[in-house]
Amino acid sequence: MHEAQAHTGPTDVLPQASCGFYLVHHDAGFVLHMSASPEHLREMRQAVFKTVTGSGIGEEIADAAQLVASELVGNAVRLCGPWAPVIVQVQPQDDLVLVKVHDPEAAAVPKRRDQAPDNAEAEAGRGLWILDALAPGWTVKPTEVGKQITCALSTPALVDV
Repeated sequence: MHEAQAHTGPTDVLPQASCGFYLVHHDAGFVLHMSASPEHLREMRQAVFKTVTGSGIGEEIADAAQLVASELVGNAVRLCGPWAPVIVQVQPQDDLVLVKVHDPEAAAVPKRRDQAPDNAEAEAGRGLWILDALAPGWTVKPTEVGKQITCALSTPALVDV
C-alpha cells in the first residue's frame, strides 16, 4: 500500500486540484491532468499564458503556446468526446517552449486533409496547418495508454547589447 506524501518541489507551489482538474507546477513549467471541458480549457489556457510569460518569454510566444495547446486538446475532444482525459505539459526552456498533449486514442494519428488551409468551403481541417506554422516538426508518439503530441515553439534569440 502506498503512503500519501506531501508535494514538495522546487517551487513549493501546491497542486491545484478540483473535479477533473489536477495542475502541478514543475520547475518553470507544469503538468495538467484534466477532463476536457470548456471550463477546464479556459483554466488550461490561463495556466499556459501565465507559465510562459512568467518564465520571461514574451506574450507573442505565450499566445502561440495557448493556441497550440487549445488546438491539441480540441482534437482530443473531437476524437474521444467531451470530458476526454488529457494530460497537458508546458515546459519553457531557454530557446523554446515545449507543449505536449497526451490523449487516450492511440490509433487516431493526425492527418492532413487534401484541402488548402485557406479553403473558404472547409468547415474544419486547419489545425494541423496551425501546428505546422507555429511548431514545425511537431511529433506524435504512441504510448501504452494513448498517444502524445509534442510541439516545440521557438523563442526569439536574446540579443546581448
